[in-house]
Amino acid sequence: MFDKLTAKDIAKMEAEIEHRKLVLRPQLLEDVKEARSHGDLSENFEYYAAKRAKNQNESRIRYLDRMIRTAQIISEDSAEDEVGMNNTVTVEFVDDGTVEVYKIVTTVRGNSLAGLITNESPLGKALIRHKVGDVVHVEVNPSVGYDVKILKIENTDGDEDKIRRF
Repeated sequence: MFDKLTAKDIAKMEAEIEHRKLVLRPQLLEDVKEARSHGDLSENFEYYAAKRAKNQNESRIRYLDRMIRTAQIISEDSAEDEVGMNNTVTVEFVDDGTVEVYKIVTTVRGNSLAGLITNESPLGKALIRHKVGDVVHVEVNPSVGYDVKILKIENTDGDEDKIRRF
C-alpha cells in the first residue's frame, strides 16, 4: 500500500483498531452465539447476518493494521504562513473568479466532494509550501492546467471533516 500518513492519521487508526477489538469484537461474537442458539442454521438469517458483521469487523482490523505497517509517515509541520498538511486554504480560481475552500489531507481522508483534497492531488501538490497572495499553476496533465490565487491559510488541528463552500 505505502500510503503517506501523518502521525495523527496513524493514531486515529490505532484507536479504531482498539475500539474494534475491545468493544465491537466481543459484542459481535455474542451476537453470533445468540443467533446460533435459535436453532436450524440453514434457515437462520440472523446467524448469517451476525457472522457477516463479525467478518467485516475482522476484515477492517486487518486492513487498518496493514495500512499502519506499510505507511510512510510524513510530517505535518509547515511554516505559519505556508500551506501544509491539515491547513484550510481559501483559493480563487483566476479564470472565472470563483472562490473555494479546501483542506489539505492525506490520501486516506481525501474526499473532494466535502472539500478535503489530498496532498497527492494536482491542486494539493501545487498548493503545498506556497503563501497567501501566491498565484499557483495547477497542472492536471501536460496539456491542461489552470491558475489559482491563495487568499487565506488557516492552521487546523486535523479533526474537522467538513469544509464550508462559498
